[in-house]
Amino acid sequence: MASQLRQLARDFEALKARVHAVSYTPGTDALRRIGPLLLQAQDLTATAMVRLTALDNSAYTHVAGSRASLGLLSSVVSSSSLAGTDLAHVLLANPYEGAQLAGYPADDEAVRAARHAEAIPKMSGHLNDAVHQLDLCATGCRHLAHGIAEDLASAQDHKPPAVQQTAGAALSPAQYDALTALAVGGRLYESSTRGLGVTRVATKDSTRVSIATYRTLAKRRLVNADASTSLFQGQKITVTDQGRRALAQHRPHTTSSTTRAVAPKATVTQGVHR
Repeated sequence: MASQLRQLARDFEALKARVHAVSYTPGTDALRRIGPLLLQAQDLTATAMVRLTALDNSAYTHVAGSRASLGLLSSVVSSSSLAGTDLAHVLLANPYEGAQLAGYPADDEAVRAARHAEAIPKMSGHLNDAVHQLDLCATGCRHLAHGIAEDLASAQDHKPPAVQQTAGAALSPAQYDALTALAVGGRLYESSTRGLGVTRVATKDSTRVSIATYRTLAKRRLVNADASTSLFQGQKITVTDQGRRALAQHRPHTTSSTTRAVAPKATVTQGVHR
């Protein structure tokens, strides 16, 4: 995750430089030059949202200080979205060159120059606001990458041996079934329901795994998801070595119950032969 956030910081820096250096003439030229910047800002907002969702679904949320990191990453999503809004406002302030309504005189050069002179300060102001928001995004991502790397290193230094962790925490039946299914294969993905993103778990053998159960397994570091891919494409879920040890230590008590159910039948049969 830290490396992905550093890359995201570089992407925000690159877009900030493009917005700061953009040169345009009001009208069609401005639309052609600023429109792609708006689309890229929206793409980066989507990427930041994917990173936030992945971090929220990861075992990192069990680490002290992770709440502040989630808050900072959500502020990156907000600033990125605001940068996109600022760029959209540039296009709103842009004086387009379409024909006037019937009955109105066409613009002459003096009128056109006056419209441009009125629009340019507004457009420049929105561009400056976008540059500021993108700078906040890049700074936030850099701080996050550094902070998460430090948090994980500190947690690793203070983490008890893995055998002790799994030995003291038994799996519930639902967790055992989910972990068994995910060991075969599973993916974490997000779908849109009524405009809201819903995170779900899909397993290769079609076992139903609730997102609550998955998050519990993730917090116990029994599973993790590949955050390098988008949740909309589906992130591959892997059972960790600690998770496999937990499976090996968990023994469902089905054999003894079966024996108890069969035993009375054997007693009855012996009674008949007597």
